[in-house]
Amino acid sequence: MKKVDVVKEILVGAARACGATIVDIAFHEFNPFGVSGVVVIAESHLSIHTWPEYRYAAVDIFTCGDVIKPEDAATYIATRFRCKNPSIVEMKRGLIPGATGKVAHKVAVSAGKLSRGSTQRVPDAAQELSLVH
Repeated sequence: MKKVDVVKEILVGAARACGATIVDIAFHEFNPFGVSGVVVIAESHLSIHTWPEYRYAAVDIFTCGDVIKPEDAATYIATRFRCKNPSIVEMKRGLIPGATGKVAHKVAVSAGKLSRGSTQRVPDAAQELSLVH
């Protein structure tokens, strides 16, 4: 949990393990130790913040649609970090008020970074904004 390259490799591996489409990757190693990073995926993101001095990491696997399997990413991360007692909480969030069932999701990214042959553009406005703090 101290080395940025190791933490990055684990999160990228988790994104691949759950079938996500990787769009961008950004990580930072703190001095004297600790890593924060995000793997941006077409389906949302995976993020991590580590506190190696406490043997603790906080991970967010935020996904939309039903194409990928976030539980596969969680299992991959827990296994690679050799977690003895992982605490996994599933939160349902991001549903548009009044919508019934699941919100349809197609893999697409904005200008210049289209994936899987998609020509769909992502709108630049939010229907809903949820903040958790």
